Amino acid sequence: MIHVVAGALFDEQGRVLIAQRPPGKHMAGGWEFPGGKVEPNELPIDGLKRELREELGVETHEATQLIAYEHAYSHRTVLLDLWLVLRYSGEPSSLEGQPLQWVAIDELEATGLLEADLPMIPALRAARAR
Repeated sequence: MIHVVAGALFDEQGRVLIAQRPPGKHMAGGWEFPGGKVEPNELPIDGLKRELREELGVETHEATQLIAYEHAYSHRTVLLDLWLVLRYSGEPSSLEGQPLQWVAIDELEATGLLEADLPMIPALRAARAR
């Protein structure tokens, strides 16, 4: 099983950041929360920090796990692990050339978010309501 961590970063307007999968990758063109695979012997929080640094150029200072679940694709099963990024520094930018956009939680379903990421939306709504 592949363990994938993703981060939910919010801006001052309460919008969450999503990234588009680049051409040539599985599910290219779909939108997802930024992140990536956890390396062998790497803690999920460390994988999250590394991925957000490599993809977006931000340093994660505080994050909490929000939701984790398995998703079965036709060829593999992944453990999707979404973290709510509470504090970070730096301005997120596309270091890997993928398009980024800030989106209101209530508009996520209309953005072309990957099916595997859809269960993350109710968890984000609940977290933001607290």
